Amino acid sequence: MDFSTYEVGDFFDEMFDADGNVRPHYQAICERLKDLPPDEMLQKQKAVDRAFLRQGVTFTVYNDDQGTERIFPFDLFPRIIPGQEWEVLEKGLTQRMQALNMFLKDIYTEQRIIKEGIIPREYIESAAHFRPEFMNVPVPKDIYIHICGTDLIRDHEGNYLVLEDNARSPSGVSYLLENRDAMKKVFPHFFPQTGTRSVERYTEDLLATLKYIAPDGVDNPTAVLLTPGVYNSAYFEHSLLARRMGIEIVEGNDLVVENSFVYMRTTEGLKRVDVIYRRIDDDFLDPEVFRPDSMLGVAGLVDAYRKGHVSLANTIGTGVADDKLIYKYVPDMIRFYMSEEPIIGSVDTFVADDPKERSYILDNLKDLVVKSTNEAGGYGMLIGPHASQKEIEEFRELIIAKPRNFIAQPPISLSRHPTITDEGIQGRHVDLRPYILCGKKISILPGGLTRVALRKGSLVVNSSQGGGSKDTWVLYGES
Repeated sequence: MDFSTYEVGDFFDEMFDADGNVRPHYQAICERLKDLPPDEMLQKQKAVDRAFLRQGVTFTVYNDDQGTERIFPFDLFPRIIPGQEWEVLEKGLTQRMQALNMFLKDIYTEQRIIKEGIIPREYIESAAHFRPEFMNVPVPKDIYIHICGTDLIRDHEGNYLVLEDNARSPSGVSYLLENRDAMKKVFPHFFPQTGTRSVERYTEDLLATLKYIAPDGVDNPTAVLLTPGVYNSAYFEHSLLARRMGIEIVEGNDLVVENSFVYMRTTEGLKRVDVIYRRIDDDFLDPEVFRPDSMLGVAGLVDAYRKGHVSLANTIGTGVADDKLIYKYVPDMIRFYMSEEPIIGSVDTFVADDPKERSYILDNLKDLVVKSTNEAGGYGMLIGPHASQKEIEEFRELIIAKPRNFIAQPPISLSRHPTITDEGIQGRHVDLRPYILCGKKISILPGGLTRVALRKGSLVVNSSQGGGSKDTWVLYGES
């Protein structure tokens, strides 16, 4: 493969420095790919695409006239992170996970962070996923977030920044696992020589996390994965994780609550369930407490949870930590609860609900990225520098009408990475979603899901918006 025409551009490039020199940790893969004929790389790419189609490695796009089921695009050019760099990220992500769990425990109990004026009360109480009905409800082991996917980006200088946290039911780890399996198959002789850390332990660690939060006195807990069903966009992931953990995947009608205990219907009768890894939002969990029209949840589940007869991962009410307005205050949480400075930085954030900051946002819409505080997947977003005047004016009206629903940030030009395209190897923007588990200890999967904006010039990496993914190699030692 030929890198001679590759353009670094005015971005931080993961593989090449500003002078066009290959970074040390990319030397080996560069030499390997240089010797690989383009036709052979294309054959490998097509082989992976066919394998993904056979295995059902897909995602769902709703409201699309081209069909809903798509192969999750995978680029064979891996992203590589040296060991020392990863150690810093691990420390920073661990710190952030601890602070978020302390924050959630606090706002559902003493609310010290509100009383001491760090975060305005109205920002918490107006958050779409704040659950005041769960004030002072005991949570197993005081852990609210058990599984978190924190999105990282790199700025123009290569500094890692947290873009957002996903503390409800972060998706994508199944693609990470499948990507690694694919890389081992297409580079069977090269891969063992790379010094890359394994990701095989994830489901083992996830199962251990689920069992750790089981109700007291349960020696051999039964865990299940609760899915909305086969039509959910992440069903492939749900089934893969359940299969690899060796637990049952269930839908709401597979469970029943009797005498405040949860049971699973089986061919041999009812079997008690102790832990539920739920991939259903709070609103649909229990029609007796949340949405009465929900057909996805389990009537009586919340009562069983309140009485400590079943545990949930993640806990009800964690979504307040996903709120993009609350994101602004995570550095303050770290200082407040831990008396430490944040190890990983955040993106400067302006809150439209604050009159002074709202005025700044409205005056500078063409130069800012505006985000809806409770949307995900790249929806509800305005990228000012790339938006039409009509789009800008539409967002202006939305912000004025409901300022609490919006924040704004300066554009960050995301780092780029060499990517295989129809026009050869070209730079495409990437981010990184590491997966963090919090049980007896905090463990972080070495690497995470590198998402890539496959459309030329695009900054949106979400699969629903035309993005794909790469395998992420974290190297051992100081390489």
